[in-house]
Amino acid sequence: MRANLRLAQLWLDALATELGASAGTIDTYTDDLNCYLAWLSEKSLGLDDVGLEQVRDYIADLDQRGYAGSTIARRITVARGLHKFLIAEELGSRDPTSNLSTMRRPRKLPFVLSITETESLLETAHGLAADPSVGLYRQAGYARRAALFETLYASGMRISEALSLPADAAPPGTRMLLVRGKGDKQRLVPLHERAIAAIAQWQKLARAYSGGAPSPWLFHSVRNGTKALTRQAALLEIKEAAVAAGLASSDRVSPHVLRHAFATHMHSGGTDLRVLQELLGHAGIETTQIYTHLDTSRLHQMVRDLHPLNAENIAD
Repeated sequence: MRANLRLAQLWLDALATELGASAGTIDTYTDDLNCYLAWLSEKSLGLDDVGLEQVRDYIADLDQRGYAGSTIARRITVARGLHKFLIAEELGSRDPTSNLSTMRRPRKLPFVLSITETESLLETAHGLAADPSVGLYRQAGYARRAALFETLYASGMRISEALSLPADAAPPGTRMLLVRGKGDKQRLVPLHERAIAAIAQWQKLARAYSGGAPSPWLFHSVRNGTKALTRQAALLEIKEAAVAAGLASSDRVSPHVLRHAFATHMHSGGTDLRVLQELLGHAGIETTQIYTHLDTSRLHQMVRDLHPLNAENIAD
């Protein structure tokens, strides 16, 4: 219906000009609006004809068509935004979504490596770093890779935090790192002996390649110590290592996955949630609580796969 299209376009224009919405946001909203307007057209409904019952019918229709919960929630948010705009601009007489309870998007659990998979990834990195036959340049790069992976898994820090560490962040004998996180907040994170040794080996090989030239960064370019290692390079390196380690989901492995592995494995080992919150630098405990859900998810999987009364585990 032309009137519906005209009113929807007014809202999109307002989003772009008055609220500065990005082109990507406008494109997404346009797709969601077209879905809503097509449904209204099928029902021969104008926007001002829509009531709460019709909105619920629209939600039911989206569900029956197999859309994901997150997609349905977003499309209802867009419909709600359109109706609120029409009321605010006195272009509509009622808001049919005003008494509609907000749909909460299901929380997506992060991908996590098992302890065995994490060890395989680390051992693969160390194996490459221990081979001098590849030449000093490549060996130094492999040693940096092993040191970075060990640091991320030992401490749970974000990749951005690791790449901003100064060269003197891990002096010999240290067991803690001072990290500057989000909001410029500082916190102490742990290091174990294997991470400390890996960092020392990386720095030794880096100095040998550069002739002793100093670098301001702990993790830097092998060829040019004045340049810090980039996030893109770190991502490529961990994906290469994941493939070399033969991990089943190597395409999903990223530096951030080691942060999730640290948190999940620490919590599984009995680390208090509040302590974990401090180590991860989370502003609120709600963010850290996702690792309790991960534990529950893993337990469910173990029961499903290993319980002797599971139908698939009963011998014929």
